[in-house]
Amino acid sequence: MCGITGFSNFKKNIMGEFERVVLMNESLTHRGPDSSGYYKHNHVLFGHKRLSIVDPSGGVQPMSRVIGGFKYTIVYNGEIYNTEIIRKNLIEKGYEFSSYSDTEVVLISYIFYKEKCVEYLNGIFAFSIFDERRNCVFMARDHLGVKPLFYSIKDNYLIFSSEIKAMLKHPLISSKVSKEGILDLLSLGPSRSPGEGIFKDIKEVPPAHYLWFFEDKVILKEYWKLHAREHRLNEKETSEELIFMIENVIKNQMVSDRGIFSFLSGGIDSSLISSILSHELKKEGKVLNTFTVDYVDYDKDFKGNEFEINKDKDFVELVNKEIKSNNRIITIKNEDLYYALKEGLLSSDIPSMADIDTSLYLFCKGVKEFGVVGLSGECADEIFGGYPWYLNTKFDDFYAFPWSRFSENRKKLFNDKIRELDFNSYIKNRIDETLKDFSYLESDSEFDIMTRKMTLLNIKWFMVTLLNRKDRMSMANSLEVRVPFADKDLVEYAYNIPSNIKFLNGREKGILREASRKYLPSFIVDRKKSPYPKTQSTIYRDLVCNSLRDILKDKSNPIFEIVDEKNVLKLVESKGESYTKPWFGQLMRGPQLIAYLIQLNMWMKIYNVDLDI
Repeated sequence: MCGITGFSNFKKNIMGEFERVVLMNESLTHRGPDSSGYYKHNHVLFGHKRLSIVDPSGGVQPMSRVIGGFKYTIVYNGEIYNTEIIRKNLIEKGYEFSSYSDTEVVLISYIFYKEKCVEYLNGIFAFSIFDERRNCVFMARDHLGVKPLFYSIKDNYLIFSSEIKAMLKHPLISSKVSKEGILDLLSLGPSRSPGEGIFKDIKEVPPAHYLWFFEDKVILKEYWKLHAREHRLNEKETSEELIFMIENVIKNQMVSDRGIFSFLSGGIDSSLISSILSHELKKEGKVLNTFTVDYVDYDKDFKGNEFEINKDKDFVELVNKEIKSNNRIITIKNEDLYYALKEGLLSSDIPSMADIDTSLYLFCKGVKEFGVVGLSGECADEIFGGYPWYLNTKFDDFYAFPWSRFSENRKKLFNDKIRELDFNSYIKNRIDETLKDFSYLESDSEFDIMTRKMTLLNIKWFMVTLLNRKDRMSMANSLEVRVPFADKDLVEYAYNIPSNIKFLNGREKGILREASRKYLPSFIVDRKKSPYPKTQSTIYRDLVCNSLRDILKDKSNPIFEIVDEKNVLKLVESKGESYTKPWFGQLMRGPQLIAYLIQLNMWMKIYNVDLDI
């Protein structure tokens, strides 16, 4: 993958501002350490950092092509999995290619199809194109938001980048956070409202949107959404078609000039991907490399709960015997989890999931020693109904997001100024906006309709949050991680599987489990979902407690602008036990919440945050 950045202004000559785009681009070196490039024009400056995966010599960026006497220039981050199909179609229309990179395919697709190019792309992408003929910049982001694309339109400038940190390098972008940004951060975080970037001046191109920037107008438009369609297959036929689709998605995502590996947790999603990958690589006489995260003394510290019922490592060993992969366990020290909280924050640019993020950051750092391109099992739970809230939510129970139901509990940690903000109305409005035009069939049962709503909320919010986490923590280590279950065709198919088939045998991901039996033994297929493992170490717990206690002793710390000192101190002294509800999802309790508050203070200090309440 790569990092892209730049800015344009069609009302003034900006050539003299080149050093600004260099500064922005250099902040993205982690996303693309292999090469760096720039494009200069009187009204457009682009920067690019490349992580070379396919066609190292032919895919250099920024990339320009002259067609009909006009120049078109692209900076692109992503991977298009149907590249060869699109290339063949464009060759038949008379276009020639000088490389086998997908970058050139995206650029020529735009030249021929214009904004409709996104309708032909199947993959993960964020790109910006300067169209000299129309004197405009065109930007687009993939269907499900796997790749990031932030922007700002201010004083006749369009400023964009893969990450917030690069945006903040431009002098027009302030570190002010508006009331809406504060509500996003504290009532919804680590989720963000679609299109928002927490900072007042920063927006994000929402998933499945493109943006035109002309001298006199800006157009932001959604190009794809989920539509309800009749599903006419029975359980057996659905299972067979589903596994066929998953096989093809994984085969398409194996394209790489630098090898391929997979993450393996011993759950059904990563195990299925690993099994299919292993099967395909064996045809080439190769052995799949798989990677598993663990913590020092995790076996000793582990205590099961309603979500984390058993340890991943036990199941990884069983899967590994079945698929015969070369499995490596990346073991993380609990002390390192604490000391990496800063790296995790700097990678995400906003407070997120604390050590849930930093453990992934350290895991990816360990994996990078052995490979560059991997496949991961995110998104299956969102599209196939893998979370407990799919089956435990009442039909009319959409006053809050199911993974973050306790906004009033959140408020207890904040001071009166924050408590005055209407968390509940803000959350309800975001839900209503998401569901205002969701697609369903007249023949749908009440449960089918509820499932479609739940799926849409998960895809638009929870899934994007996890994809953001995966992108930032992996790219911070120059690691490309692909997510087969985020394939748009697969998502469309899953959206239209009736709930009685989707939850076959009354189980979360019932039809996916049934389809997986072709590749996986019953003890994996029938394993109850277990989330990404978090540390249960008292070493880590004590480190974060002591750190937050020290922060509270220094009244100059910026966190005092928002927290209730008494209740936060109570949280620390109870070692996290005083806050009994999960802050977010299934993982952020106790030590994770304390670490989140540490990151919140760190963020306000490092990013010089100005809260506009």
